[in-house]
Amino acid sequence: MGTVLGAATVAMGLIAGAFYVFACAVMPGLARSDDRVYVEVMRDVNDVIQNPVFFLSFVGALVLAGVSAWQLRGAPYRWWVWAAVAAYGLAFVVTVGFNIPLNDGLAGGGDPAALREEFEDPWVAWNGVRAGLSTVALGCLGRALVLYGRMQRVADRMQRPADQHRSAHSSPSGGAPSGGV
Repeated sequence: MGTVLGAATVAMGLIAGAFYVFACAVMPGLARSDDRVYVEVMRDVNDVIQNPVFFLSFVGALVLAGVSAWQLRGAPYRWWVWAAVAAYGLAFVVTVGFNIPLNDGLAGGGDPAALREEFEDPWVAWNGVRAGLSTVALGCLGRALVLYGRMQRVADRMQRPADQHRSAHSSPSGGAPSGGV
């Protein structure tokens, strides 16, 4: 259970980071370029980002978070995982419903200035939404992971055999620990 939760957290961190980098570096950097360069670079980025590594984190974050939510359905911190699934589910919908269609529109030919005019502001806005949602999802998974770790430590302490617990609190001679005066 913890392994899937950990993997979901890593995948979510990767995808939240990708959206964040677009929001704070890639798009502001491209905003400084002329229309032709802007359109060409975005077309190239949209082509190369369609690769197994990106798809593994993009889809994997949702699948792993969903599997983790199911595995932890009886845990008191399950709501953190479900909140992550909901937040990233919305980010996924934003990507598929808005960012990808905008990318597809940019892929067609036409005047670079007109293409950029239709693309830039809505794409940047929707990317900000998905970056925020995936970051919220990452925070929720991080919280669930911390709570999972705490519960595991408590469970480990409770399952320690009684004699092992006693020996940890007794003196080397087997009697009560000496307090020393």
